[in-house]
Amino acid sequence: MLYSALLFGLISSLHCIGMCGPIAVMLPVDHHHPAKKVLQILIYHFGRLFAYATLGFLFGILGKGFFMAGIQQQLSITVGILMITIALVPDKVFMKYNFSKPVYRIVSKVKSSLGQQFKRKSPDALFAIGLLNGFLPCGLVYAALFGAIAMQNVTMSVTYMLLYGLGTIPMMTAVVYVSHFLSLPLRSQLQKIIPVVTIFIGALFIIRGLGLSIPYLSPSTMSLVVKATASCH
Repeated sequence: MLYSALLFGLISSLHCIGMCGPIAVMLPVDHHHPAKKVLQILIYHFGRLFAYATLGFLFGILGKGFFMAGIQQQLSITVGILMITIALVPDKVFMKYNFSKPVYRIVSKVKSSLGQQFKRKSPDALFAIGLLNGFLPCGLVYAALFGAIAMQNVTMSVTYMLLYGLGTIPMMTAVVYVSHFLSLPLRSQLQKIIPVVTIFIGALFIIRGLGLSIPYLSPSTMSLVVKATASCH
């Protein structure tokens, strides 16, 4: 299922254009030196990847507890249903019950710190912008974290989130260079693809949890148990 993380990241980046695109456009990079600009953008992305890996580690620990409890198949099905729900529920409804509300003060501090970093042009500021960007609330990141929870161990959970982050890099890099070409109507058209792919990936997790004895896609119950047990040694 790791391949789904990269695919999900690629498609999610269409959403990132609207939500995080302004952050990428405003990056304090050196536009007069192309090589330096590329390095600065990579530092920013490294910060985002570090944030995603950290989230993958934390949620991987949670997922490992579910696996040790012997409910890995039920967890995979639940994750698939949650992904599909996120894809079908309108953004306005989702934001109304945003997971960030219980930690609103923390999110506010993250946004405040993010704003302060734009005043600096040092490598650590670019890394900090990427790091804080990665921790900002986002429905599609939540969906990716559901996938990370369903992995078989913490290492795979971290890898899942890293692949998700890598999938977002091409589009988030392109927006720095061609932001003026990405009109609002075009962004709206591109974002229509996101729910379709999210539902597809959610369906893959459901099929995986059903244990249909399909190699690589839906291993049998015994295969899942063996893998989960092996990962604990």
